[in-house]
Amino acid sequence: MIATKNLTKRYGDKLAVDDLTFDVSPGEVLGFLGANGAGKSTTMRMIAGFIAPTAGQVSVCGHDIEQAPVAAKACMGYLPEGAPSYGEMTVAEFLDFVADIRGLAGERRRQRRAVVVDRLGLGPVIHQVVETLSKGFRRRVGLAQALIHDPEVLILDEPTDGLDPNQKHEVRRLINELSKDKLVIVSTHILEEVHEVCTRAIIIADGRIVADETPSALEARSRYHHAVSLRFDKPEELEAARREIALLPEVAEVETDARNLRLTAVPRAGANTLSAVSAIILKNNWDVPELHLESGRLDEVFRSLTQPSGIDVSDTQGAAP
Repeated sequence: MIATKNLTKRYGDKLAVDDLTFDVSPGEVLGFLGANGAGKSTTMRMIAGFIAPTAGQVSVCGHDIEQAPVAAKACMGYLPEGAPSYGEMTVAEFLDFVADIRGLAGERRRQRRAVVVDRLGLGPVIHQVVETLSKGFRRRVGLAQALIHDPEVLILDEPTDGLDPNQKHEVRRLINELSKDKLVIVSTHILEEVHEVCTRAIIIADGRIVADETPSALEARSRYHHAVSLRFDKPEELEAARREIALLPEVAEVETDARNLRLTAVPRAGANTLSAVSAIILKNNWDVPELHLESGRLDEVFRSLTQPSGIDVSDTQGAAP
């Protein structure tokens, strides 16, 4: 449904987006990740047709965004960063305005308006002026305008930025529901959203793609992939465990947190540390309230791919997190 080819954007001497090529298929929820200034929002704006690329092409639902912009935008819902709207309008007036622009009329218009108001819980504020709404409700209104015409493609730029935990949970739940019958792109710098909603993640740094994998595959690149994490009740057991576990041939490094009585056994490449660590615990009859096998730490992979030095995660095996 979405295809970009050699997508590039320059602002004078600044190369904001550098030769991006990727496709997104129906049923995918793509997380578009990067540090602030990496080029995420610029890419989203080019896909949505809000700004023109310096070079390259964007196709949405088979329509070139520059050659057939109306057709491309008709099948797309877009929530820009910050969820801008007309603050002097009431919520009802704003949704009616968007419905007019989208060409909705008659029963279809009434039905779609009712659906988004109900789905996003806008009933209590439907006659309230937008500029008087809380940030959470403004974001819901922004989502409502993106959804009112029931688009096939949904592009959300930082949809949960600035929301409180409850509001973030509600937005992520909605994205999961929408992904059942839509293609969704979520631009974000919040890594936990990858776990919550995404089936695929593209990481961008300095305007270029540095990774394009499933969240699980990215976590597998972490030095903490298959690391064993433990919590103890007694400081003396933590110290004893550190000494014994560090001697295991399967363990590359042992990290401890004395304040929280936690230990992490970082494995050597390809090694299985769980059985060996478990055997030591049983042998010493230690009380371990928590023990789990880590899938990997996405934040560590993200840092290694996006830091200015460009060091790959495979080069950080002996480094502290």
